[in-house]
Amino acid sequence: MSSHPPDTGHSTHPAPDLDALPLFPLHTVLFPDGRLPLRVFEARYVDMVRNCMRDRTPFGVCLIASGNEVAQPDQPTVPEDVGCLADIVDCNMEQLGVLLIEARGRQRFQILSHSTRDDGLIVARVALLPPDEIDCKLELLGECLSALRRIVSAIHAEQADKSRLPFNEPYLWDDPSWVANRLCELLPVPLKAKQMLMALPDAGMRIEIVHRYMRQHHIV
Repeated sequence: MSSHPPDTGHSTHPAPDLDALPLFPLHTVLFPDGRLPLRVFEARYVDMVRNCMRDRTPFGVCLIASGNEVAQPDQPTVPEDVGCLADIVDCNMEQLGVLLIEARGRQRFQILSHSTRDDGLIVARVALLPPDEIDCKLELLGECLSALRRIVSAIHAEQADKSRLPFNEPYLWDDPSWVANRLCELLPVPLKAKQMLMALPDAGMRIEIVHRYMRQHHIV
């Protein structure tokens, strides 16, 4: 079984329920426009995916602050306060009760409160965060852009299967937020550091931090 919800652009997506956004806490950090392949098998998340596809609405992805992806009765899963909306762009049934989905990062949000339903699904009251402020130093942005282009070219040369590439096309080379977010995804740093970078309100701050890291590691 395969389903491909139409990609109609960010401006025409149905508004999420800001009072009861379903959350998928993960050991990963999703950035806006980021690619997120998931294997979904827990009943609460299979139902969540089906509901999101039926209503063409997003779910929220948050890094796990404490707990596990698979809930334990005596150890609740606690999400980080800032997460990212995720739109389902593809869904296949691997086997009965197991879904392979492709999601794409959308807009960031701040959790105001959350609760756990009887089936274990976490739902949250959230506030959407505004788009990045963009105040980049052009010299740093140019060096980061050049580094990202080299990395993407190397990945393309090594990986013929586009479904396994880390980024979705189109590549927004002239968008400082897109460049900063893609570099943040690639950095081999702890998840807590990625979470901090994702939560920053300014693309320029991300560019500066990423540039400093790449300079220290002789990437630029």
